[in-house]
Amino acid sequence: MEQTTTFNFREIQERPDRLAPGHRMCAGCGGTIAVRNVLKAIHPGDRAVVGNATGCLEVSTFMYPYTAYEDSYIHNAFENAGATMSGVQTAYKALKKKGKIQEEYKFITFGGDGGTYDIGLQSLSGAMERGHDMVYVCYDNGAYMNTGIQRSSATPMYADTTTTPAGRESVGKPQTRKDLAAVIAAHNIPYVAQTTFIGNMKDLYVKAERAIYTPGAAFLNIMAPCPRGWRYDAPDIIEICKLGVETCYWPLFEVIDGKWRLSYEPRKKLPLEDFLCKQGRFKHLFKPENEYLIEAFQEEVDRRWEELKKRCEE
Repeated sequence: MEQTTTFNFREIQERPDRLAPGHRMCAGCGGTIAVRNVLKAIHPGDRAVVGNATGCLEVSTFMYPYTAYEDSYIHNAFENAGATMSGVQTAYKALKKKGKIQEEYKFITFGGDGGTYDIGLQSLSGAMERGHDMVYVCYDNGAYMNTGIQRSSATPMYADTTTTPAGRESVGKPQTRKDLAAVIAAHNIPYVAQTTFIGNMKDLYVKAERAIYTPGAAFLNIMAPCPRGWRYDAPDIIEICKLGVETCYWPLFEVIDGKWRLSYEPRKKLPLEDFLCKQGRFKHLFKPENEYLIEAFQEEVDRRWEELKKRCEE
């Protein structure tokens, strides 16, 4: 794996934005925070091709013939972001071998959890298994937010969505969240990481740079809260991300050439309810008759956390 440059927060922040302002994403949206900061990890002077599966991000940053991206941009369907970018990367490789292209390009594609965990999983799996030199970034907001906040396989258990509504007949989504980072790590690709927005974004920048500059396939899973779907006040997004990490609901880790490594372990693991109580989609869990649901959710988070620590120890 290529060595990353020395982290310099000020220098990275001063880099020109590759996602231009003026797009239509919601205030407090985690998707655009993820994209903007991942693209800032590209070294100055390097070029990129950006792909984008259909979703909130696509419909809000692209309206033909206008795009908010400073780099070459491709919009494709929900289900084929991985296939599209792997094809572009292969064409680039062939043209460069023939001497028709001299410039160096990085290939990065973005998809929400609906287009990544579910609809686009087949093409993503194929691109990763074939080892294309590209990065797939999932901005995980935990539901199909663009089409009306329907549940996805990334939606956490007991979340209130329009297709798993909490009420007298339902306590929200009954299933647990798919562990997509582990699924992609099982493809034995060079780099997989999970991150979110904490502190000065160092964790996100370091992992984005490693993903972009690691030869071969790489995958980033970024928790990107949605103010409408999660039902929180827009300024609270960073606090929610921090609580997701401190409660171990969203642990930070890397898988480098098959070796699992924890990026952060809380000094004092906070109870899951600290994370849940900030979001309206879990409001029903705090009714007296539903306390057992929080206990069950806590047990699931604890189980996954212990499993992750064992993987990292190995």
